[in-house]
Amino acid sequence: MTRTNAATGGAGPRRRQARGERRMEQLLQAAGRVFASSGYDAASMNAIAREAGASPGTLYQFFPSKEAIAVELGRRYNHRLRETYSETFTAQNAMLPLHEMLDAVLDPMVAFCIDNPACAVLLRSANAPGAYVEEHDELHTALLTTIETLIALRAPDLPKSAATHATTMAIAIFTAGCDLVLRHEGTTRDAYHAELKRALAGYLGPLIGTHAPSR
Repeated sequence: MTRTNAATGGAGPRRRQARGERRMEQLLQAAGRVFASSGYDAASMNAIAREAGASPGTLYQFFPSKEAIAVELGRRYNHRLRETYSETFTAQNAMLPLHEMLDAVLDPMVAFCIDNPACAVLLRSANAPGAYVEEHDELHTALLTTIETLIALRAPDLPKSAATHATTMAIAIFTAGCDLVLRHEGTTRDAYHAELKRALAGYLGPLIGTHAPSR
């Protein structure tokens, strides 16, 4: 009897912890939807609770404030972005023919933006938590360095200054194009996704070539 209790004694706390983690995830997803539809500044704890189908008291049990929600949500966005970057911005993808490279890189990035629209909303808010913005800025800076390195790998004769400018411009084109993608749905969204690739191909092609570089 004693051994049975010892073996199962931790099951209850583990189940409660799992339920708590699921509930927290539901609350964060609801907050993301509210931020995306209303904006971070206009969002309220009550609106987030309603979206989650929870009482305000339940929400406050997990998060003391809207800012605390944004910090945790932003931390998760940054983690997912870091994973996406590491999987897509690789030397192997950089050496593909240009249209294949853009498919390999842009499709996961656009998918992230579509799946997490509140990420961009938080970044654009003047009142977004500084901890989230600072972490994202560090991630963005690291991404710029990675892209510039990959451009230099693909086009070693390109001057460093040109690689730096190309990186900055490519990011700007992506950001503007992705905004258009997010504003639409269905076939119109698909069309803007294709136009984004066309714009980047037209800009990058003369700089880094359209064919797979010889190794």
